Formats: sequence, C-alpha cells, structure tokens
Amino acid sequence: MDGIILINKPKGCTSHDVVNKIKHVFNEKVGHTGTLDPNATGLLPILIGKGTKLSYYLINHDKEYEVVLKLGEKTDTADSEGQVIEKREVKDTMLDENNVIDSLKHFIGKQEQIPPMYSAIKIKGKKLYEYAKQGKEIKREPRSIEIYEILLKKVNKEKKEIIFEVHCSKGTYIRVLCEDIAKKIGTIGYMEELERTEVTPFTIKQALTLQQIEQQKEN
Repeated sequence: MDGIILINKPKGCTSHDVVNKIKHVFNEKVGHTGTLDPNATGLLPILIGKGTKLSYYLINHDKEYEVVLKLGEKTDTADSEGQVIEKREVKDTMLDENNVIDSLKHFIGKQEQIPPMYSAIKIKGKKLYEYAKQGKEIKREPRSIEIYEILLKKVNKEKKEIIFEVHCSKGTYIRVLCEDIAKKIGTIGYMEELERTEVTPFTIKQALTLQQIEQQKEN
C-alpha cells in the first residue's frame, strides 16, 4: 500500500507509537509529517510505502489547533503534564471577553518565538527536553513564525479557562503561545489541552481512529 492515511491521534499516544501501529497493520514503510505531543490529540498524517517520499512537501504546511488555556497557574513544562511551579490571581476583569479578544488579536502576524525547553529540538546532539529533565536551561535562538488567525470560542470564568482556535505556520509552539497570551491578559497560564484540527489541506473530519484502521484491515 502506498499513500497517506489521516489518523485522529488519541491522548497519551506518541507519534512514534502511531507509526509503529500502522507499520504493524500494513507491514510497509511508514512515516509522519511532524510530531504531535503525546498529551495532544488530533490530526496526524501518516505516510505509507512510496507515500513517505511526500514528507518533504507536507512537513512545511500550516496547522490549525483548538486550545484550552488554563489561567492562574504556571507549570515547568508549560502544559498539563508538568508540575505547578507558580500560582497567581486571575481577576474577573482579565476574563472580560473584550479583554481576552484584544489579547488574542495582539499575536496575529509574523513574530519571533523562542522554542520551549520541553521540545524535541536538538542542540549539540541532544534533545532540549533531555536537558530540561536534568534541570538545565539551554540558550535557544528565536524562530520566525506567523499566526494567521486566532478565534475565541469560549471563556470559562469558573474554571479560569480560555478556549480558542489558532491558524498558524509550521514551527509554532502552542505551549509558548499560551504562556504569552496569559501574560498579555495579565496573569500566568499553561496549555491544558490541545487538538490539531488541520494540517493543510487535510482536516480532522477526514481522519480515522487507529481502531477504525485495524477494523478495515481485518475486513
């Protein structure tokens, strides 16, 4: 089999795990077009057989995500997997819808973003998250990214959460964006949930679960 399979990756499963499962099902060479965090869900294009040659053409495509940003707490990993290292008040005025919308709009456009320590970027042959787990902070050079659009979906004042959609260029770290948005709002925060809904030109609506892939193969 040669081509592309669109997988709706479950939470707690690494991109490498998905590649191995698809490889086991089809017994073919398998690859992907860019990792998706283990604690994230959503669209993961998988390349099979001769389709792996398409990686170069798909890896630079734009992405869309649905994000849940938790305010008032900061973690050492900038997501829900880390330890809370700081807490701060979230005033009701910060959660005013107009204030949130204005804060989100601030990030639309081209900008420089410093990659997080908890990332797979390699420096001196070692991944940044490996340094981070040792308690080491490594200097990272900023990278050029672009946020095309950010849309507010919901403000949950009781849970102190903001749910938004973002359309961005490749290389954008959403956990960094979440921390920056929280700072702009006037507090701290971390990425609580992340779902990738689009890898241009593919969407989550076209994706299948791993269980569906296995069932179709059996039939």
